[in-house]
Amino acid sequence: MPAGSWSARLAELGLALPAVVTPVGSYTPALQVDNLVHTSGQLPVVDGELTLRGKVAEGAEGVVSPEQAHAAARLCALNALAAIDAQVGIDRIIRVVKVVGFVASAPGFTGQPGVLNGASDLLGEIFGEAGVHARSAVGVAELPLGAPVEVEMVVQVEVD
Repeated sequence: MPAGSWSARLAELGLALPAVVTPVGSYTPALQVDNLVHTSGQLPVVDGELTLRGKVAEGAEGVVSPEQAHAAARLCALNALAAIDAQVGIDRIIRVVKVVGFVASAPGFTGQPGVLNGASDLLGEIFGEAGVHARSAVGVAELPLGAPVEVEMVVQVEVD
């Protein structure tokens, strides 16, 4: 699918971009430099509220499951796309270049790549081959506001 039709693809998938998440610090949600747009880290926020809190682990009660974190990573990616859309318009995306994801991990949890597949798979659904990207999946001790996952991305866009 060529650049310029991503909003139509979102509609085909039954997806809508959320409102841009208000920054919780002194930064901007997205910034364009030449033909690249970099997003700030996006949390799993809906309507201004963090949807999930805690560290990711397998089989432990009172923590975030890998499946919940996978869904949260998908939401983070949608929030990143909303930030890009507000900055330049989603239909100007040529390709997704890089995704970096952070997973608040309980001791011994090593499934960060599977969690971040939530974001990567969504980008593939929307952008097809243009959504294939380089990626890092990093386990961390804590994330802002107690979030289980945070995702940032870099996309190449058409320039005027």
